[in-house]
Amino acid sequence: MNPETSKITLVILLSNLFISFIGIGLVIPVMPTIMNEMSLNGSIMGYMVSAFAIAQLVFSPFAGKWADKFGRKIMILIGLVIFSLSELLFGLGNTVEILFISRVLGGISGAFIMPAVTAFIADITTESYRPKALGYMSAAINTGFIIGPGIGGLLTEFGVRAPFFAAAILAMLAFILSFIFLKEPDRREKETVNNVKEKKGFRQFLVPIYFFAFISLFVSSFSLASFESLFSLFVDHKFSFTPTDIAILVTGGGLVGAVAQVLLFDPLIKKVGEIGLVRYCLIVSALLVYAMTVVNSYWSVMITSCIVFIGFDLIRPAITSYLSNIAANEQGFMGGMNSMFTSLGNIIGPIIGGVLFDINFNFPYYFATLVLIIGIIISMFWKKPKTLYN
Repeated sequence: MNPETSKITLVILLSNLFISFIGIGLVIPVMPTIMNEMSLNGSIMGYMVSAFAIAQLVFSPFAGKWADKFGRKIMILIGLVIFSLSELLFGLGNTVEILFISRVLGGISGAFIMPAVTAFIADITTESYRPKALGYMSAAINTGFIIGPGIGGLLTEFGVRAPFFAAAILAMLAFILSFIFLKEPDRREKETVNNVKEKKGFRQFLVPIYFFAFISLFVSSFSLASFESLFSLFVDHKFSFTPTDIAILVTGGGLVGAVAQVLLFDPLIKKVGEIGLVRYCLIVSALLVYAMTVVNSYWSVMITSCIVFIGFDLIRPAITSYLSNIAANEQGFMGGMNSMFTSLGNIIGPIIGGVLFDINFNFPYYFATLVLIIGIIISMFWKKPKTLYN
C-alpha cells in the first residue's frame, strides 16, 4: 500500500473509531432518565455496564485471532453492524432483558472492532510512523467519547431515545464508509521476535516479552478505571463539586490527554522508547493519584487530574506500539489480548474501588496507588528484546 493510500485508509479507520466512540458517549446523558423511566435501581445499571465489559473481555481474544484468519476489514464491518444493532435495541427496548442483550452486543462489537483496527494500522504503517498513528488512534477514541455526551444531551431535545437511534445511524454510516473505501491490507510474512512462536495462543502470555506488557496494561487499566469510575463521587464527597465542575474536570482532562497523545506521544517514544514511556507514566500516575487525596483546592484538583489523564492516556498506545512491533503475523491476536486485559482492568477496578469507597472515599485512590507501585516494580524487569528494533 503506497503512502498516500495508507494515509487515506488511516483517516477512514480513525473516523470509524471516532464515530463509534461518539456513539458510545451519546447515550451517557440519558442513562439516568432511562433508569427512572423503567424503575431500575443502581445495581441493575451497574450490572448493565459490567455486561458490556464482560462481553468484550470474553470475545476480544477470539475476535483478534479471527482478524488474523479472516481479515481486518470483515471484522470491522461485522463489528459496526453489531454496534448499530445494539444501539437500535437499546433505543427500542422496554424490558430489562432487551437492554442487557443490547449491552452484551455492544461489548461484542467492541471486541470485533478494536483488535481489527489496531492490526489494520500496524499493517499499513512503518515502524517509525506507527507510534504517531497509534497516538492518533487513542486521541480519536478519547475525543469521540468526550464529545459524545454533549451531542447526546442536545439530541434529547428530540426525545429521550433519540441518542440511541443517532448512534445506530452513525454506526451504519461508518459501515458504509468502510465497505466502500477500506481495502484489506497486504500482510507480508514477518520475522518473529526471539522465537516466541514456539508458544501458541494464550500460552504466549507467559513469554516475558508479552507478560510484562500485558501486566502493565492491566495495572494501568485497573487504576484508570478505579480513578475514573469514582471520580465524580470522590470530588462530590470531598470538595462538594457541582455537576458543572465535574463536567469541566472530566472534559478538560480528557481533552488535555487527547492533545498530549497527538503532540507528545511520537517524540517521547523516539526519546525513551515504549518501555521507558510506560515506566515513567506509571511513576507519574502513581504520584498524582496519591496527590488527589491530599490536594484541597479547585485548581489543584484540576491540574492534578489533567496530568493524571495525560499519564494514563500515554500508557496504552505505548504498549500497543510495543506489541505491534513484536506480534509478527499475529497482529489481530495481540490486539485481542490487548483489549482483553484492558477490559479485565475495567471490570475489576470499579468493583474493588466501589467497595473501598464505602469504607472511606480516599481508599480507592490509596489502593490504585499501591497497584501502580506494584506495576512500576514489575516494569523494572521488563526488557526490550534484542531483535525488536534495528
